[in-house]
Amino acid sequence: MDSALDTLPKISAPATRALHAAGYTALRQLAGVPRAELAVLHGMGPKALEAALERHNLRLG
Repeated sequence: MDSALDTLPKISAPATRALHAAGYTALRQLAGVPRAELAVLHGMGPKALEAALERHNLRLG
């Protein structure tokens, strides 16, 4: 199991707080999540997450 998938990537503090508030605490949880769902979160830009997901052959929905 890849421990990098068990945490969120290094992104901005507001984006991390927004993800935590939405219930996301691990990168693996974001695989398949629609971009539109993440775009409404405060401070969230999906590009950083997309890059982290792609490093593990995962994608947003």
